[in-house]
Amino acid sequence: MFTGIIEAVGHLRRIERRGDDIRLTVDSGKLRLDDVQLGDSIATNGVCLTVVERLSDGYVADISAETVSLTGFDRYQVGQAVNLEKAVTPSTRLGGHMVSGHVDGQAKVLEVSARGQATEYWLEAPQSLARYIAHKGSIAIDGVSLTVNQVEGARFRLTIVPHTSSETTLPLLKAGDWVNLEVDQIARYLERLMQQDAVDKPSAGVSFEQLARAGFIR
Repeated sequence: MFTGIIEAVGHLRRIERRGDDIRLTVDSGKLRLDDVQLGDSIATNGVCLTVVERLSDGYVADISAETVSLTGFDRYQVGQAVNLEKAVTPSTRLGGHMVSGHVDGQAKVLEVSARGQATEYWLEAPQSLARYIAHKGSIAIDGVSLTVNQVEGARFRLTIVPHTSSETTLPLLKAGDWVNLEVDQIARYLERLMQQDAVDKPSAGVSFEQLARAGFIR
């Protein structure tokens, strides 16, 4: 589990294709690795990866074909900058929101523009994920916990403050780029609970229409 508060920006040192899978070697930058053990999780551009080898200045992790199909790793190149965050501990401050590191899909960057000292991004999510994105709800973009400031169908707007820009890879994004997208877990569980409720009690419980009016789903 992660918070979406990025600890460091690293770089991909090696990308090894193993059939449909990928083995990554990541230069961890300023991320401290002294407390990282084999088997620990590190979110790499929002993807929860398991450390299979720890280096003095980085780590090695494997990415399955399933994860490759849902993320941007198939397009990444050696030298690419990636956002890094170690898994939370019982004493970690929850500064962002609960992020699982299980990416749901990819969103396309449509527009990037300055607004005062901040930067605004318009993105478009796949139709299958758009219903989980709500105004003032939480979302993870390449592992960064962000607040959705506007929603228009499958399009949504993010406003990034200077501090977040300086500590993440977000300033590298431009129109036409794709990012890893993880929607809020609460929305996914609510949908599943509603589906089960419809099976068990077709005429009882909260309806999808009521949840939509309350802003939980779209």
